[in-house]
Amino acid sequence: MSSNVIAIVGGKKSGKTTTIELLTKELAERGYKIAAVKHIPEPNFTIDKEGKDTWRYAQAGATKVVCVSADEIATIEKTRHSDLSLKKILQKCRGSDLVFLEGFRKLVAKDDKIYKILVVHSAEEAIEDMKTFHPIIALTGPLEPKLGKQHIPYVDVCKSARKLADLVERVVIKEAAT
Repeated sequence: MSSNVIAIVGGKKSGKTTTIELLTKELAERGYKIAAVKHIPEPNFTIDKEGKDTWRYAQAGATKVVCVSADEIATIEKTRHSDLSLKKILQKCRGSDLVFLEGFRKLVAKDDKIYKILVVHSAEEAIEDMKTFHPIIALTGPLEPKLGKQHIPYVDVCKSARKLADLVERVVIKEAAT
C-alpha cells in the first residue's frame, strides 16, 4: 500500500495544506482518485458536535458512527491514539490511486516506503529535513533553497502545481504500476 503514499512534511504554517490542495486539484483533474489524510494533534479534538445525534450515539458507547447525507458519507470511529498505526490509517484509503499524508512526522520518518515532499522556508531547514526523511521526491516552499550539489528538485507548487504533479505522476504513480 505504501508505494502510492506521499507524506507532505514541513513545519507549522509552512504550506503543507496548500501543497496537498494544489496537487490534489491537478491530479484529480487528470482522473486520479485522491485520498488526503490530516493528522490533528490537538487533544480532545472531535469532528462531531456536542449535542448532535451522532455525538449522542458515541457518548452512549458506539465505537463507529456513520453519517449519511445526500452528498457524502462520513464515518466517525472512536479509538485510542495508541491503537493508531500508519497501516490502519492507510487501510481507510483503499481504492485511492494516491494518498497524501499531512502530519505524522514521526510515523513517516521511519518508513522508507513512503515518498516525501518537503515544504521548507530555507536551505538550513531543507538540509535538516533531508537528514531525517527519505525518499524525497521534491522540495517546495516560498523560496528555493540553495543546496549546492543536492539532486532533489525544487518546484514552487504555487507557481507550477502542474510541474510538481508531473513529478509525482512520474515517480510515484508510474512506479506503483510496475
